[in-house]
Formats: sequence, C-alpha cells, structure tokens
Amino acid sequence: MDIKAAVVREKGGPFLIEDLQLDTPLEGEVLVKVVACGICHTDLIIRDQFYPTPLPIVLGHEGAGVVEAVGSGVKTVRPGDHVLMSFAYCGSCPSCVEGATSYCWHHMEMNFSGKRYSGSGWTTSAPLSKRRAHGSPEQINGAFFNQSALATHAIATEENVVVVDKDANLKILAPLGCGFQTGAGAVLNTLRPEIGSSLVVTGAGNVGLAAVMAAKIIKCEPIIVIDVVPERLSLARQLGATHTIDATRENAVEGVKRICPDGVGYSIESTGNPNVLRSAFEVLHPRGVCGLIGGSKIGTEVSLDMTHLLFGRTVRGILQGDSKPKKFLPQLIKLFNEGLFPIDRLVKHYPLGQIEAAIADMKSGRTIKPVLLME
Repeated sequence: MDIKAAVVREKGGPFLIEDLQLDTPLEGEVLVKVVACGICHTDLIIRDQFYPTPLPIVLGHEGAGVVEAVGSGVKTVRPGDHVLMSFAYCGSCPSCVEGATSYCWHHMEMNFSGKRYSGSGWTTSAPLSKRRAHGSPEQINGAFFNQSALATHAIATEENVVVVDKDANLKILAPLGCGFQTGAGAVLNTLRPEIGSSLVVTGAGNVGLAAVMAAKIIKCEPIIVIDVVPERLSLARQLGATHTIDATRENAVEGVKRICPDGVGYSIESTGNPNVLRSAFEVLHPRGVCGLIGGSKIGTEVSLDMTHLLFGRTVRGILQGDSKPKKFLPQLIKLFNEGLFPIDRLVKHYPLGQIEAAIADMKSGRTIKPVLLME
C-alpha cells in the first residue's frame, strides 16, 4: 500500500518525507494506521549512527494508531482496535522465558537491524520500498522496534502492540511505549524505592521527568533534579521535584551533598553522558543504587572510583523501565486518567511535515516531548 514516511538517508541527515510502499502483514503481524508517534532520543542517535543500524531507514518507535488488518495466526488483536506500540522481543530466550522481555538476548537485532520479524521467523527484506522510474523498487529499512511509526501506516506484531480503550487519547499516550515507560518504570519496576527514600534524577527531559512523576507517586523525599535548562527545572518542581540544581551554576555533586550530606539512596541517569553518570554514582550513600537509562554511542566508557563502589554501591543498567508493556502501559494510563501521571504537560504536537522543526525544538529544550501527528 502507498504511505508517507520520514526517511533518514545519510548519517546525521534530515528526515525526508517520502512516498513509500508498505507490504501487507505476514503471520503474527498487524497493520496499523498511525495516528501519532513521539520522537525519542534513540531515533536521533540512530540517525547519527551511534548504533550500526543500516540506512536508509524509517524510524519511530513511540507509535499509536488503529489496526486496519492482521496477518494469519493473530488472535488477540482485531481490525478497529486502538493500540500503542512498544519494543520487540523474541519470547524464547532465557530473559524472555523469565519474563524480563526488555532484556531479550536478541534485543539489538530485533529492534535495530532494520529487518522484519514475523511469527514464521526472519525475512530477507524490510517491509518498505520506494518505486523507481527504472528497475526494481529501492528497499528501505524499517521494522524499527517492530514498527517504524514515523509514517502514516506501520507494520507491528501481535506481541508488541497494546490494545487500549477506544476513548483513550492516542495523541497524548503515544510516547508511553518507550520514553515515558522507561522513566516511570525505572522507579516503579526496577529501583522500587521505599517511601521517604532520597532520589536524584539527572536530566529533565521526558524520561527524567517521567521518573520524577513516578517518584512523587510513591512518595520519595527528597526528589532532586539536575539539568542545565532553567525552564525544565521549573517544570520539574511543578511535577514533583522537591529540589533542583542548575549544573551551569553549581557543581552537581556538591549541590546534592548540600541537600543530603550523607548522599542519596537512589539516582537515575537519563542523559547518556559518562561524566554525568559518574556524578550520579558519586552522590550515592553506602549501598545506594544508580540506574542508568540514558543511551550513548557504542563503546562509550565511564570511570568510577573503585573504593566508592566497594561500599555496596551499585550501577544498574535499565532498559525500557523493566516494562512488560501489555501490563505496565494500562497501569500508566490509569495513573494518567487519575491525574497522577500528567504526561500531557510534556507533549507538544507537530504535523509530520514539520519533523525537523520538532527535533530542533526538542534539542533546544523548548519542547520536552514532540509528538508527530500523521493527519
């Protein structure tokens, strides 16, 4: 079928809106008419080739829409269902068998290879192509997180879509499938701080602020947010931070120790910067835990004080907030409906054709979470 999609053709290049062809769904797959798709930091690091994902490619992995068709074998999803899309996992590796699907042993190839996966196994081509004036169609890589949702239509699978009520606001809820579940899940699913626990969050983007909102729900105290954009720090206070530190004006570690002289029990690093991760580790008191959720270029290294580490401190990598999306996303929607997880305050909408403006606003800090609308 004919679709429009945002295509990245070169390292660091622009997202180009192009007319493409999308295949019909195979076994285990679903065809989704995309309503909205958030832009995530991961889309940008793939554009910049921090991971060896092949180009050209259609990115986008925070999609939401309406199912138009399903492939053979699909039992739990029907045409007309409203769905959120999330990450892909194999379901059969040791991590998946134990329920830790975000740590699937095949996470990289299933989400970043640009290749299609269906119930019958890997296919030899992507589900996208572009007509040429002469010769065979050009193959366009897709299946990014089993969706490639920066497009008017996407192919997902029965396993990585979450059916939601038809009155759910897909334009607001679309980013739940990655960024918001990552930040909230790091608190609610992974770290699980006790009531009254001290928490530091480095980075007040959409992931960090989702963590702040989750920390407020479970009554962490204090909740300290570190960033370099004053407007984001102000918003962090409105969403639950008890203290904020502007890292352009004050040393972050010294600022935290001013508030908590003995250090904090938990920290979350959402920027992917190794120097910031070092700071998030240094502010921990003995037996404290630092959760790393920020993505960085493959090969990026960090230096840690081994004596500081020796006193029971932990640095813990966290993917997708340890989420089981079919269970966790409905929980986050319930919190949103109750006014406890106000992600609508972070979202700003743009038409698909303004994707470059949306990215510029995201990088400058003017917009926390840009969401592209397909119509």
